Amino acid sequence: MVRVNENYTLLQGSYLFSEVAKRVRMYQEKNPEKKIIRLGIGDVTQPLVPSVVKAFQEGVEEMSKKESFHGYGPEQGYEFLREAIAEVDFRKRGIDISPDEIFISTGAKEDTANFQELFDQKVSVAIPDPVYPVYVDSNVMAGRSGRLKNGRYERFFYLDATLENNFKPEIPKKRFDLIYLCFPNNPTGQVLTRDELKAWVEYAHKYGSILFFDAAYEAFVSDPSLPKSIFEIEGAREVAVEFRSLSKTAGFTGTRCAYTIVPRDVKVYTKKGHAVSLHALWFRRQSTKFNGVSYPVQKAAAAVFTPEGQKEIQEVLAYYKENARIILEAIREIGFPCTGGTHSPYIWFKTPMDSWKFFDYLLERVQIVGTPGIGFGKNGDGFFRLSAFGDRSNVKEAIERLKTIS
Repeated sequence: MVRVNENYTLLQGSYLFSEVAKRVRMYQEKNPEKKIIRLGIGDVTQPLVPSVVKAFQEGVEEMSKKESFHGYGPEQGYEFLREAIAEVDFRKRGIDISPDEIFISTGAKEDTANFQELFDQKVSVAIPDPVYPVYVDSNVMAGRSGRLKNGRYERFFYLDATLENNFKPEIPKKRFDLIYLCFPNNPTGQVLTRDELKAWVEYAHKYGSILFFDAAYEAFVSDPSLPKSIFEIEGAREVAVEFRSLSKTAGFTGTRCAYTIVPRDVKVYTKKGHAVSLHALWFRRQSTKFNGVSYPVQKAAAAVFTPEGQKEIQEVLAYYKENARIILEAIREIGFPCTGGTHSPYIWFKTPMDSWKFFDYLLERVQIVGTPGIGFGKNGDGFFRLSAFGDRSNVKEAIERLKTIS
């Protein structure tokens, strides 16, 4: 008899976005004549920009010639890409990050899920609620959760983000080992000020904690006074890991390229109290379980960080930001309390019924697909998320449909 990893049996019924897809599919099969507008998952709709496509094509061409063919690349990523990221994302902003502290991967989803492997099963974990489900599920799979009771796992500490605290969780009064933070936030779209993020870094220093900072949506921050990276905060190099992605920044959802920053200053400890480099552990993990991102994809990614690439992606980001503005104004006009949509591609709003009922109501009444807030945690019930990544014409049509329900 082969025994299953029973931690997987503790997971909730299905992954949020799989359940959304299933319900939409069932509705479409019954109503094939209906046009469904999808503003649910954060998948982009605009194509890769010209400089990225050109670099991609060049990379493929290089792979077709013996003298320029690339086999296995470095697990950490090619130096040319890591150097470009270090220069454009960090050094130009006065942040001390070196190329050897950057790890190229196929997605921030994978990295945020996999990073917890480096820690003892008994470490304490603090996770915001509502939150991106992968943070929760990956720790459940690792055996840190305990049982699910009343919508929450008994061994996790939940950082409540509610309408009352403007979806900015309070800093805990006691110590936790690992703390997940995502700003601009998925799903609420909320952002932290520099002082608010500084308080989290000070907490981590005080208690010897590690902050997992998911900055997948940093490109949507328009206010220069708001931090795009946790490493803008003094002292973060000793207590934080940052996850970034080109999925939303440059349309790589179907191309897959992301990067994680693990400063050499972050230390973890053995049972006997001996310090171990977290950077070295992640490098060891990646070199064992990961063979790197393909050369053409990395060449295309490097084009994002050229002057031409930066200009082009800003034009696409402006397109999505305008979509967000249109949706946000409509939600406000309808009268739903909301957040996000300003420095975020997501608009998060209070609904007049529970999340899944509202999901079904929108789908059946006006054929709009969003994401039910309960899928992001207990505090998400009664809330809903819309994404600004749709085509402009569909966004405008969806808004006209939404106005009919008010």
